[in-house]
Amino acid sequence: MEELRLPSSPVSQAQKRWEEEKAFEMDAPAPGSAAPQEKHFVTFPYPYMNGLLHLGHTFSLSKTEFSMGYERLKGKKTLWPFGFHCTGMPIQAAADNLTRQLRRRARETSKSAGWEKRKEGRMEGREEKRNGGVRRKGNGWQVLESMDIPRETIPRFVDPVYWLQYFPPIAKQDLIEMGVKVDWRRSFITTNVNPYYDSFIQWQFHKLRKLEKVSFGKRYSIFSPIDNQICADHDRATGEGVGPQEYVLIKMEILTLPPALQQLEGKKVVLLAATLRPETMYGQTNCWVLPHEKDAIVGERAARNMAFQGLTPEFGEVREVMRVRGRDLVGLPLRAPLTKLCPIYTLPMLTISMKKGTGVVTSVPSDAPDDYQALMDLKNKPALREKYGVKDEWVLPFDLIPIIEIPYKRDDAPEGAEPELTDLAAKVACEEYKVASQNDKEKLVLAKAKTYKLGFYEGKMTIGDFKGMPVQEAKNRVKAQMLEENNAYSYAEPEKEVMSRSGNECVVALTDQWYIKYGEEEWRKQVEEHLQKDLNCYSDDTKSKFEAALSWLGEWGCSRSFGLGTLLPWDKQFVIESLSDSTIYMAYYTFCHILHQGPFDGSVPGPAGVVAKDLTEEVWDYILLDGPQPKDSKVPQETLERMKQEFNYWYPVDLRVSGKDLIQNHLTFFLYNHAAIFPKKHWPRSIRTNGHVLLNNEKMSKSTGNFKTLKQAIGEYSADGMRFALALAGDGNEDANFEHDVANAAILKLTNELQFVEKSLTELDKMRTGELDLFIDKNFDNEINRLVKSADECYRRMQFRESVIEGWDKLQNARDKYRAMAGPIGMHAELIKKFITCQTLVIAPICPHYSEYVWGLLGHKESVMEARWPEVGDVDPLLVRMNSYFDKTLSDIRAKTDKARAKKAVAKATVYVADEFLDWQQAALNVLRSVVDKGESFGKDFKKNMMSFPELAPFKAQTKVLMPFAAFSIDEFEARGPEAFELKVPYDEVRLLTDSIEYLKGELSVEEIEVTKWPPSDPAVLKNLSNNPATPGKPAVSFS
Repeated sequence: MEELRLPSSPVSQAQKRWEEEKAFEMDAPAPGSAAPQEKHFVTFPYPYMNGLLHLGHTFSLSKTEFSMGYERLKGKKTLWPFGFHCTGMPIQAAADNLTRQLRRRARETSKSAGWEKRKEGRMEGREEKRNGGVRRKGNGWQVLESMDIPRETIPRFVDPVYWLQYFPPIAKQDLIEMGVKVDWRRSFITTNVNPYYDSFIQWQFHKLRKLEKVSFGKRYSIFSPIDNQICADHDRATGEGVGPQEYVLIKMEILTLPPALQQLEGKKVVLLAATLRPETMYGQTNCWVLPHEKDAIVGERAARNMAFQGLTPEFGEVREVMRVRGRDLVGLPLRAPLTKLCPIYTLPMLTISMKKGTGVVTSVPSDAPDDYQALMDLKNKPALREKYGVKDEWVLPFDLIPIIEIPYKRDDAPEGAEPELTDLAAKVACEEYKVASQNDKEKLVLAKAKTYKLGFYEGKMTIGDFKGMPVQEAKNRVKAQMLEENNAYSYAEPEKEVMSRSGNECVVALTDQWYIKYGEEEWRKQVEEHLQKDLNCYSDDTKSKFEAALSWLGEWGCSRSFGLGTLLPWDKQFVIESLSDSTIYMAYYTFCHILHQGPFDGSVPGPAGVVAKDLTEEVWDYILLDGPQPKDSKVPQETLERMKQEFNYWYPVDLRVSGKDLIQNHLTFFLYNHAAIFPKKHWPRSIRTNGHVLLNNEKMSKSTGNFKTLKQAIGEYSADGMRFALALAGDGNEDANFEHDVANAAILKLTNELQFVEKSLTELDKMRTGELDLFIDKNFDNEINRLVKSADECYRRMQFRESVIEGWDKLQNARDKYRAMAGPIGMHAELIKKFITCQTLVIAPICPHYSEYVWGLLGHKESVMEARWPEVGDVDPLLVRMNSYFDKTLSDIRAKTDKARAKKAVAKATVYVADEFLDWQQAALNVLRSVVDKGESFGKDFKKNMMSFPELAPFKAQTKVLMPFAAFSIDEFEARGPEAFELKVPYDEVRLLTDSIEYLKGELSVEEIEVTKWPPSDPAVLKNLSNNPATPGKPAVSFS
């Protein structure tokens, strides 16, 4: 399929025109301007500049672009600035990775390569040990080569700043070729490379600190051992959104050392068992170990996490004392805290995962279904005990210890039944779900989910120092008590595996750090109130995801030891991390074109000659917070006023578009920071999210080759063909699908439509003119009005797929139908020009290059970017009904014609139209209408009792035909409303069909069609149609 190519290269011509006319450069009106134009300020999360823009970026930003086009047509002053994010570890890690790779190549090609390789092996071995057994992978060269970067240029990427210089201009050019409506004067890169943006971020953090939203202390964080610093979401290769999972490590003292641990004789040795539920430790009857696992007392993964939490002598260092098989730990006598039993014994459990916790598991069989069933297996299966060398006295004497009372209700309990109190929830749940062994994993999942939920939210302690206390409250009290009495440690590990971009598995570290106090009660309530009352989320799903994020989001580490970014202004040993310097930068867009120009790095001051160091905290306060006049400011007053005017006109953000994956961090931070720093009038007005985009129904992946950059997509499908397919890919939070066939079909659609437009505009003088008297003209005019209004509503809701369907597909279908119905009399010139004008404007947000070209063909001198949404007349509901009647009647007659033609040749169709219903039909409709008039509904028993209405008593004999007719009429009512119960239709069916005889003959492929009144004069025909008689709005048909 060839690229869409229009005469005289209109794509490049359109882009050249927009650039020359500065179509997308928007400034705030001068102070004092009368009735300023309504504005629409949109932003999109600035993409990270460690590579080229791809279809994933393009899909999300297309929503911003389509919104810009629509709101501009609606007469608003629209602004879309576009920045480039460079903060954080990804660029730094990639540059470091390339540096190591180039050094390795250099050593391999040196004359002393052998000696160097031996040295490298020793060094890499040390590095591997320091980094937890993970080597850094050197593939930076190949990644850069895959982007078609010249080989001679690649060595320059060892400097992280070069990435900032290389990729943003390419991204800008790709976006220009897409035709986006961006004001490029307002573009910039982040980090302290740009001194103006750096000053702005420093001001933001000074404000947060003064507002006591930033604090310092030790906190659990996901941590990269290779980078030796916190690994935030954007620094990760996998595991975005994963946080620390906090446990309590229970100390379980070994009373008698087994032979396998004899070298520890004379020392106090404890097993460390990780638990999320310290309040249940009163119910311990034993302890579990995995009998086949090599690592035991604590697993290797747990030990690695512990080393970064102050639980080993040296931070980050794991000193292995010895290794022992889990099988050799079975039968250890233990002293465990809180339980009344001593000793308890270690027993084998086959389902322990060494990827969670320490590999040593507490056992509370009265509360935990897994523990209960594993204990029952050992009690009831002597062969299992014998297999693992478990003595009877380690198992059989130990009964369940009740610890928590909960109200338990079986899933199959009768509706309204009261729950029963039980203090052996695990036993009851295993019996309910018929768990037969510890291998019944699916059943145990159900039992566990039910008992844990009931226990935590409705349970009450029945034992210990906190007897009678709700479990939710007792949990933290028990934990605090155990830590204070030195019976436990605090411990955390990642909820799931997290891999850093540097190539190692992350741990949880307890480190000193600056953190933002998200989740603070009053602050959170501010954001929740804004979410519920003022923020338009466009979908309930997006809103619910925000509600969930606000419910769990807590303190967030905002500082890093190194990487690209802005230094924390009061503690310059730290860099502000990438998700924390990107929360209010939208405000910077409003005036950054005044501060700097040209290159994105701020190296060229703007027209006013402002120097970054003169942007003091007082200056920022004056511009952004209506603060007092800054004293002795070196920034000219005129410049200050202009910046302030730009900010106050454009702010707040009217629309923020983003992928749904950013709700859990960036977008919620966005709301929090605006609530903290700005007055309510400057808080965001709407956020629109979307899912990921698939490519031909498969996840995009460079490794599989199922991947497209923005530049590749434009080259293959053209800008408008790609945009068309993006609009059709999907609009919700579910994953969308960009399809190759759809994009190719878009090229064909645009090309064919252009041919129609060009031909029609040259033949307007040959078309009909005058009044629109014919039904086909009135109907087409009405359909244009209806579909333009429908597309308008779809655009307003940001449902762009539906906008294309209404404003392109259905509008063209109406045109095609009109052209066919007009037949020999021809189309009306006025209507065809109206159709072309409306379609051109309605599709302009999606396909601006096409629309720019056609707009010129229509004789307009100004750009389509200056045009306004088409003004159309009111929609005539009667014409809509007539059109629907015609389409439905044609479809019904076509189906019957095809059925008749399968039996014999069909030359003539006779269509019978009824003026009124039969008497029993009228009675049924009157009954149904009376129900609606009384405000009643058609309940599930209505049809059963319908014949009991006295009005239907005379028609008992017609029950078999009356009831299906009533059921059909009720269904029609659900679809069409009260008109379904009308006794007559408000239009002339005979004339409507007769005026379209020629069209009907062509559609049905018959030689003759006769339209006449019901009933048929031929008794045989009447008898044949008796089961499907004509009724008002539903003709009957016979064939000959």
